[in-house]
Amino acid sequence: ALAFLPVTHLATLVETGQVTSSELTELYLGRLKRYDPTLHCVVSYTEELARAQAKRADEEIAAGRYRGPLHGIPVGLKDLIDVAGRETTGGSKVLAGNIAKSDSRVAKKLRAAGAILIGKLNLVEFAIGTTGLNPTTGDVKNPWDRTHITAGSSSGSAAAVASGMIPAALGTDTGGSVRMPASLCGIS
Repeated sequence: ALAFLPVTHLATLVETGQVTSSELTELYLGRLKRYDPTLHCVVSYTEELARAQAKRADEEIAAGRYRGPLHGIPVGLKDLIDVAGRETTGGSKVLAGNIAKSDSRVAKKLRAAGAILIGKLNLVEFAIGTTGLNPTTGDVKNPWDRTHITAGSSSGSAAAVASGMIPAALGTDTGGSVRMPASLCGIS
């Protein structure tokens, strides 16, 4: 199924015009809407932005201005990573309403590569914890067994990719915060 193809394959499909970025974006937005209510991976959607970015990517690629393997690929960002004009809460009610004034360095690089921001992803509060549980934003559920934890802190990132809701996600890792959820969700 298209939703579970690795980014390397999706990039080839987009580059060669076999699938458009807009088609991929709609596929993943649909999967997010269908599965996220039970998995709790996303804290905020960026649908309007994603559709505009996908349309621009399609136009650029059709005009022969392919930027590389992330061009036109939907990506989710852990809600610890600033995106200009979007809320960054760090998974805490303390930061509710914290609108980023500028893009983080990685967000700038993803934009430059032509990646499509599809949403901000759930995490352990302030990225401090290993379970994937968050009483403020809701606990991320393991997509393979919802009675099991995802681990953390990048729980939403791992579960969203493992369940085919997005093809790629960024997390952060100091003490296993990407590695543990990737392992528990079966994508390491």
